[in-house]
Amino acid sequence: MEGNPVAVEAEAFVDASVAAFRAVLSGAAVSGTTGSGTAGGVGDDPLQRVADNALDVLAGVARSEAKLAAVKARAVQVLAAATSVVNGPPSSPQEATAQDRSLVAEVGCALVIGDRAAGALLAESHALATALPRTLAVLGSGTISWAHAREMVDQAVGLDRAGAAALEAHFLDPDTPRPAGAATIGEMPAYRFKAKARTWRERHHPESLEKRHAKGVADRRVEYRPDQDGMAWLSACLPADQAMAGWNRLNALSRAAQGPTEPRTLTQLSADHFAQAILTSGTNASIGDGAGIGTDLTPSSRIRAQVLVTVPVLSLMGVTDEPAMLDGYGPIPASMARDLVANGADSFHRVLVDPRDGAPLEIGRSSYRVTKAMRNWLRLRDGRCPFPGCSNPSLDNEADHLLAWHHGGTTGISNLGQPCPKHHRLRHTSGWEPTPATKNQPPGWTSPTGRHYKSEHQDWEPPHWPASTRVPAIADAPARPTGDVPYLEPPPEEPAGGNLLDPGDIPRDDPLWDDFYALPPISAREPLTHWEPVLP
Repeated sequence: MEGNPVAVEAEAFVDASVAAFRAVLSGAAVSGTTGSGTAGGVGDDPLQRVADNALDVLAGVARSEAKLAAVKARAVQVLAAATSVVNGPPSSPQEATAQDRSLVAEVGCALVIGDRAAGALLAESHALATALPRTLAVLGSGTISWAHAREMVDQAVGLDRAGAAALEAHFLDPDTPRPAGAATIGEMPAYRFKAKARTWRERHHPESLEKRHAKGVADRRVEYRPDQDGMAWLSACLPADQAMAGWNRLNALSRAAQGPTEPRTLTQLSADHFAQAILTSGTNASIGDGAGIGTDLTPSSRIRAQVLVTVPVLSLMGVTDEPAMLDGYGPIPASMARDLVANGADSFHRVLVDPRDGAPLEIGRSSYRVTKAMRNWLRLRDGRCPFPGCSNPSLDNEADHLLAWHHGGTTGISNLGQPCPKHHRLRHTSGWEPTPATKNQPPGWTSPTGRHYKSEHQDWEPPHWPASTRVPAIADAPARPTGDVPYLEPPPEEPAGGNLLDPGDIPRDDPLWDDFYALPPISAREPLTHWEPVLP
């Protein structure tokens, strides 16, 4: 059957666009570059022009793929609506199921995909067309990718129309306040956007996180799945604090085991420690001992990871149930945060936040080793490795001078980053360079081709005030200006001329790291001391 002539003509235009992209790659189409020179001009580098053209084609293809994905989603939704009208109302549940299966099969055959993928596409297209119109429009403009749109659909599940609209507005409305140097969702990988959207959803879901967490705890489980080559997957769905503590402990044990005589990689060491833990309960008993296996719950090591728990002041007091933030995970129930702080879990350390705008207020400290104020401030400022799209958590990252000490750089927060080991090496072995940072904003990055890529910024939000509590002295105070930290300034820069080393030149196992960031923080005056709740 012949297709619609307009659709055939549109496909011909797409073919022409593909040919044009190929011409750019082959050098047949020459235009101005985004690099340091202009095609054919003074200082023009032919090889640099080739690289610039390839990057321009990649960016153009990405935008085109997004636009076509939006067209595909609209086509699927139009097909579903038209088919529903043609079929008419089903006379029974069995007929409704048959109609749905027929539609799924039609979409699958047209796109040469399986039924599961076709069914998912139908559901996602329906959600975009009905509940997330702004997301579909932005996808059609090429600003975000199909992967971003799918994550938006996933995070909107369980939200009503108003909640979905608020989710879209927060991330897609250009008038939403955000730091000028912060990456938009279209400038970060979809899996990083997923983390941000999940955090927003947990904070703003109409049902409290406490209730949803209780349901999740009831569904905790361990799953087993065979894999290829004599391997299998064993995974567990656990409360976030237990899972994060276990993950950080595995990493700490594995890093401690590394050395010049250890041939295993960090990943292999983590897998081996995990197997030992579940097969022996962390004891030295051999797997074949028989009786007693799995009954000794005594920890096998004193190694502890250090994780920050950011808690709104009123939530810590039990006045509200606003979620806290677990470093490396995201929002957790207030009850979990209070338990971690009250029961002295020495792997977790409290961070109080400003009741007005949610910015860091005070870093709790219980031992000398955790009073490394500069290190902790970097963790609060950046959250993760600041390289665009990187998910490496702060515990694995390395302090690094943005401007090297021997080039005049100072050892202060504004001149420090915390890239992960991979991107730390990339910075020192290639042309990638971090851009300047501030006390409250992580650095961006400039590639060897001269393109600038923004970094993610932390999503601080003002804590919620309970309706029965009124604190005029603080609640009515003006919002804190950007960069102004009235309670706890970042640790002062060390004096020029001091006998300092560049952190990038210090081996990771050097004992100097224990004291390198040992400046004590200035603890804030307890802000609740003079608060008097006004009862209704």
